Amino acid sequence: MSTQGYEEELRSERGYVAGLYTRLDAERVRVKGEYDAALLGTGGTPMERDDHVRASAREMRRLSVADNGLCFGRLDTLSGEHSYIGRIGLFDEENEYEPVLLDWRAPAARPFYVATAVTPENMRRRRQFHTRGRQVVDFTDEVLGRPGGEERGDAALLAAVNAPRGEGMRDIVATIQAEQDEIIRLDHPGVLVIEGGPGTGKTVVALHRVAYLLYTHRERMERHGVLVVGPNPSFLNHIGRVLPSLGESDVVFVTTGDLVPGMRVTAEDTPEVARLKGSLRILDVLAAAVADRQRLPERPVELDLAGAAVRIDAETAQWAREEARDSGLPHNEARAVFTEIVTYVLTERALGRIGRGWLSRRDRDAWERMRADLVKELAEDDTFTAALDELWPILPPEKLLAQLYTSPERLRAAGGDQALLRADGDAWTVSDVPLLDELVDLLGRHEPVDQTAERRRRAEAEYAARVLDSLVSRQDSMDDEDHLFATDLLYAEDLGDRFVEHDTRGLAERAAADRDWTYRHVVVDEAQELSEMDWRLLMRRCPGKSFTVVGDLAQRRSEAGATEWATMLEPYVPGRWVYRSLSVNYRTPAEIMTVAAALLAEFAPGVTPPDSVRACGVAPWSRRVSEDELPAAIEEFVRDEAGREGTSVVIGPPGVPGAVAASETKGLEFDAVLVVAPDRILADGPRGAAELYVALTRATQRLGVLHEGPLPAALSGLVERGTPAEVQRSA
Repeated sequence: MSTQGYEEELRSERGYVAGLYTRLDAERVRVKGEYDAALLGTGGTPMERDDHVRASAREMRRLSVADNGLCFGRLDTLSGEHSYIGRIGLFDEENEYEPVLLDWRAPAARPFYVATAVTPENMRRRRQFHTRGRQVVDFTDEVLGRPGGEERGDAALLAAVNAPRGEGMRDIVATIQAEQDEIIRLDHPGVLVIEGGPGTGKTVVALHRVAYLLYTHRERMERHGVLVVGPNPSFLNHIGRVLPSLGESDVVFVTTGDLVPGMRVTAEDTPEVARLKGSLRILDVLAAAVADRQRLPERPVELDLAGAAVRIDAETAQWAREEARDSGLPHNEARAVFTEIVTYVLTERALGRIGRGWLSRRDRDAWERMRADLVKELAEDDTFTAALDELWPILPPEKLLAQLYTSPERLRAAGGDQALLRADGDAWTVSDVPLLDELVDLLGRHEPVDQTAERRRRAEAEYAARVLDSLVSRQDSMDDEDHLFATDLLYAEDLGDRFVEHDTRGLAERAAADRDWTYRHVVVDEAQELSEMDWRLLMRRCPGKSFTVVGDLAQRRSEAGATEWATMLEPYVPGRWVYRSLSVNYRTPAEIMTVAAALLAEFAPGVTPPDSVRACGVAPWSRRVSEDELPAAIEEFVRDEAGREGTSVVIGPPGVPGAVAASETKGLEFDAVLVVAPDRILADGPRGAAELYVALTRATQRLGVLHEGPLPAALSGLVERGTPAEVQRSA
């Protein structure tokens, strides 16, 4: 294309994209008006109004994310037709809703990602826009179908992966590669496992798959939403912008420590204790711990019931316990059965003694009246209540587990390993989360979980009582009328509609606060770290068993984590899970990956490292320092990187000033990384090599290593660097 022709095309494209933004702004005004009207609306039921408010709010959020990169490409067919591709879809309402901008997830947009010179998908040209804000800066074209032509995206892809990193993960909607697109659009109803080494983009592919599923199955998924589980808060902050940037907000982001609302993780288990808690064998311990609290009296409990001496003996409690257990109810709910049996026995004995000589069962009404009086008396008896609390106590999950951890006797009675003992029973760890969640089901509810729902139930009862009082008063005041008008009749649904408060909370906010919320789809990142008990918890959160699982077995650190995917998944989705792998490293340059691959070969020789898509031209280096020199060397790195564009991090073992643990950087990426004391990282437990592998592969441009002792042999590929003065002299 000539320079003049290019400039004319550029002006034309700028005009078209400007028109899209004009249409976008008009849509925003229209939807904002609908939202305001829904908030003030009086028509329909409160539930219908709330649904309208949420739908309008969701559409406002969808439209709000598209300012940057609204339209990023164009496809030209062999017949000369044009299709513009963007973050969201826009339509011409005056022309039978003709699409003026295709959502990147639409089937018609797929050739933008998969067409190649060899398989052009009936396309003649792919055009990629480079934008700044709302302005099209320039564009590049790729003509398809020419023999020997290269596959798409090299220029755009390399520009994206070489760009300095910002504060969070960016979407890849404009540069999705063919192998990624195949996974994103995979319509598998069960569990999809995406495995890939560092930098292969598995996390961002999983998030784009969520956006695709929400687009293609909107009606089925939007009422329940999507759960995304990540390894730590930093990781969730890092990835948190991706789905909103694609117009999706009905997503809950949590760590495994957040999966039980209201619980706060404050401690950390040793690897051995984490392994014990993570195994399914802990289920027997929990069940036994609950059963151990269903006691028989060591001595009969003496009671006075209407002057008759009765007692709760072991035989009575045994019968009541068997009936309660056979009911199949959770422990706290089964207490009602236990209480009912004990109450029946005690009142029967009391009736026989009180009524001897004058009361018989044949006088049924008198017998039952007296029984009712005795039941009421028994319920108000403090000794009886104390006996019930001793024999069948109401147990919150936290109380049961804390007492189990702090009592050698209770732990022994439950068959638990004494390694589980600890001084502070309430110092919860991540490994305790699935155990507490399991106990919620074993024990049942001990108090209302959703106080909002409880308030609404009370309001409903109070409102219904007021309405009925009003109707009775109106009836009493009628002189000649002996009936109510039809307009006076209120049904249960009408009563419910009157008291419901306007709940405008989004789905994510409602779901995150509700332990019993179930999701339509769950994404699990760094899934190799999850234990068998973690998987049991997550499967409860998604009855449909629709998951996208992301991980790399070679990076596993947890003793309770996965050694193979089948072990974790087959018990829940036998034959319903599929495996896909990503083999191209888009993050780690070849120079750094060569060093990391040498380490990988030592601790996971059967794993093939991913192929880096680029080189950065900067050799990763190492430098030996003394203990006294180490702080200054770290400060030097921080100071140098502060003057550069992009992000940086210092990774090291505990005790290194200013350093974070490698586990805290999982899934993250930085322009520059300084790894401190690699020998100490390697020595930190059985998975130290995996920790070091993670640390080495976080950098997108520059990697340095500081070591006090000899450099580990696996890192011999690093270029040894002297002191700053030595480097200056050699230059």
